[in-house]
Amino acid sequence: MNAPRPSTDSAGSAHERVYRALRTRIMHGEIAPGTALTLRGIGREFGVSMTPAREAIRRLAAEGALTLSLSGRISTPVLTSERIEELAALRGLLEPELAARALPRAHMALIDRLRAINARVSECIAKHDAVCYLRTNLEFHRTIYLRAQAPAMLALTETVWLQLGPTMRALYEARHRTDLQRHHRAILAALAARDEPALRLAVRTDVTQGLRMLTG
Repeated sequence: MNAPRPSTDSAGSAHERVYRALRTRIMHGEIAPGTALTLRGIGREFGVSMTPAREAIRRLAAEGALTLSLSGRISTPVLTSERIEELAALRGLLEPELAARALPRAHMALIDRLRAINARVSECIAKHDAVCYLRTNLEFHRTIYLRAQAPAMLALTETVWLQLGPTMRALYEARHRTDLQRHHRAILAALAARDEPALRLAVRTDVTQGLRMLTG
């Protein structure tokens, strides 16, 4: 098998490409917690030099998606129960507000799209496919929150998702829970009824109790 050809990207675009690809993998739990990464391995995989690989790693470390030890070891974080609880609390603060801001623009076309995404979530759960579940579950939430037109708040939320990604996969695979969707159904019902208090409660319950179901 031939080695990948060096990328012809500029340094900036190469860094962005590596950053975006790794960020997506980490957020969706495609990389298990505690997995070691190397600059050489990243550069070889993406066909880039050490400089864009290093810049992508530094950026992800600043977001809490990777840890850098004093010895230079790069790995995905292994979260303590206390850290998981803290991140769940952040989701419980940010995401109900995003959903409430999205509500005035939550028309039936959006609700129909969310129902279709939720059907795909069901398929992932039935297959016990953790990465598929995480990816489609986040798609469900992001589809709502994009209507909030609150980019700074959504960026903070995605940083929390990024930090949780590897651990969420490990928890899901350990538990194989099949009752994770009832909160989504409550969210859909609240959106359809245009009931802001019910929507806030449903989202808060989903993002906090749903995580506790996996850790408990």
